[in-house]
Amino acid sequence: MFHVETSRLVLRNWREGDVERFAAVTNTAAVMRWLGGVMDADRLAAFEGRVFGYQQDLGHTFWVVERKADGGHLSGEMLGFCGLKLIDAPGATFTGEMEIGWRLREEAWGQGYAKESAATSLDLGFDRFGAGAIFAITNIENTASWGLMTRLGMARRKDLDFVDPRFEPPLGDTIVHSITADEWRGRPG
Repeated sequence: MFHVETSRLVLRNWREGDVERFAAVTNTAAVMRWLGGVMDADRLAAFEGRVFGYQQDLGHTFWVVERKADGGHLSGEMLGFCGLKLIDAPGATFTGEMEIGWRLREEAWGQGYAKESAATSLDLGFDRFGAGAIFAITNIENTASWGLMTRLGMARRKDLDFVDPRFEPPLGDTIVHSITADEWRGRPG
């Protein structure tokens, strides 16, 4: 069972009942703004199949992120997900490469949880899972997401930008960032 702790967070595999807890805190108009809108029952079932499938088939997934029980406002609560899978977005020309992704509940925004869990995921991707490079994708208008990519040291890859046909324009206009293992390991403290 995958379970990694940071100073404030737990990243772990999905368990039965987690998707319902996850949907209760992240399947909102604000969180899903750049992801095609609030998911209906069919989309939630497909999401569950994907995260459990990645977990089983790849040994990694977009892991559950929980706040450690430390007495804080969201103590012990599910914050969302962050982790690693393989690029499989329609329209991408680099399918099969390792992708980092995150989705956190609105109450967790702006507190450094996404960066903390993403940095841990990048460490794991390079050190445990042997990635040579890790990619991140988002809608071009999702400035919070690509801002985090930049703060993580990821570089914009305009040569890999694509249109995801699952979404109407401009939602499908997807930008790409990446970082290599050497770049990650050589970044300033």
